[in-house]
Amino acid sequence: MSAPRTLFEKVWDAHVVRAGTAEAPAVLYVDLHLVHEVTSPQAFTALRERGLRVHRPDRTVATMDHSTPTVLTGGRLAVTDAAAGKQLDALAENCADFGVPMYGMDDERRGIVHVIGPELGRTQPGMTIVCGDSHTSTHGAFGALAFGIGTSEVGHVLATQCLLQSRPKTMEVRVDGALAPGVSAKDLILAIIAQIGVSGGTGHVIEYRGEVIRALDMEGRMTVCNMSIEAGARAGMIAPDETTFAWLAGREFSPTGAAWEAAVTDWRTLHTDSGAHFDRRVIIDASTLAPMITWGTNPGMAIAVDAQLPDTSSDKDPALARAYAYMGLEPGQRLLGQRVDVVFIGSCTNGRIDDLRAAAGVLRGRRVAANTRMLVVPGSQRVKRQAEREGLADIFRAAGAEWRESGCSMCIAMNGDTVGAGQYAVSTSNRNFEGRQGKGARTLLASPLTAAASAVAGAVADPRSLL
Repeated sequence: MSAPRTLFEKVWDAHVVRAGTAEAPAVLYVDLHLVHEVTSPQAFTALRERGLRVHRPDRTVATMDHSTPTVLTGGRLAVTDAAAGKQLDALAENCADFGVPMYGMDDERRGIVHVIGPELGRTQPGMTIVCGDSHTSTHGAFGALAFGIGTSEVGHVLATQCLLQSRPKTMEVRVDGALAPGVSAKDLILAIIAQIGVSGGTGHVIEYRGEVIRALDMEGRMTVCNMSIEAGARAGMIAPDETTFAWLAGREFSPTGAAWEAAVTDWRTLHTDSGAHFDRRVIIDASTLAPMITWGTNPGMAIAVDAQLPDTSSDKDPALARAYAYMGLEPGQRLLGQRVDVVFIGSCTNGRIDDLRAAAGVLRGRRVAANTRMLVVPGSQRVKRQAEREGLADIFRAAGAEWRESGCSMCIAMNGDTVGAGQYAVSTSNRNFEGRQGKGARTLLASPLTAAASAVAGAVADPRSLL
């Protein structure tokens, strides 16, 4: 009888082409390679220079997302930034030359790479999935082993459909109890990162388990796995279950008929066996959690929205002092009531339909404060159309928010959507590094509920006061 294995070990073992040794990493087969315009140009150039082709174009798919504008000009998306336009043109040319399927600017299936993979059914349990983007861990919500890779590795996967990888350690994060009203999956993952730190998961694949994880819908699970990288983890995973299967059923690239039944039978085996070993375990009591918000310059600098900022008088960490200086905040103050210049709802973390529904629920019948600008950017064109059919877009417009086309938008300052120097932005994205949303921009990460409540107040607000 074989020894009990974790979910990670089952997926890893099924994809090892050559086992690793003390001298060399393992060779791992890749089921799905996701490509976008930012990290792929150099990889395709390397293939051309060496006279290589894409080994499995049927297991490769590209989309335009990071550099795409989100505002229509004359009824069309007009790229005004020369560097962004060059990246987008290069992706289109490379995909055409190498036979890689691509969702371009005019494709209704276009969107953020980590949103469209799942919504099209390309992301499936038990897969290995890579992309030249750190938040590839999103796809682990389906029981896939998914992680970001570097540009040279993008080229390697294009040419071989394999990747050299050292086997990571395993880590269990168990969350039991129940989330209180106003506390969402985004608050949960921010609380986890605040507890274990931005390097707490380094060298590990995290498996999220427990009553709260099982109760999350797929959008919530994707939010949690998405930010695993912000705790330093190689990947985040959640075992597939009936919630997963129901979400995938009937999607464009999901199996059908007998193939679907066979797939689900196989997917049911993708769980951690009783008695399996984890290298590290962390236990979270969900009843202790409140809506969270970051105050500093990494996602681990997070507190409950109504708490005081930490006192650093006895702390010798220069990063904390630098964070306070950059953010223009003081130890001991509260963020509640802190002015908010910009609110951004979107990104691969919180740009899905349930995120928009949550924000619209807060904004319905209310107005965005006069001193605050609010952008709502769906994670894909399909999410956009669904939000428009449900009347969510009308709620956002009536509240005074800007309703945009899909894209990465204000998550990263490279597509025209930026926060001004010195401005405070409550953002549902995943990173609050210095300059992430624009030079000198001050980013406070939060959930869609907290972001929407803050837009109404024109200042950091506790969403529980509006629910």
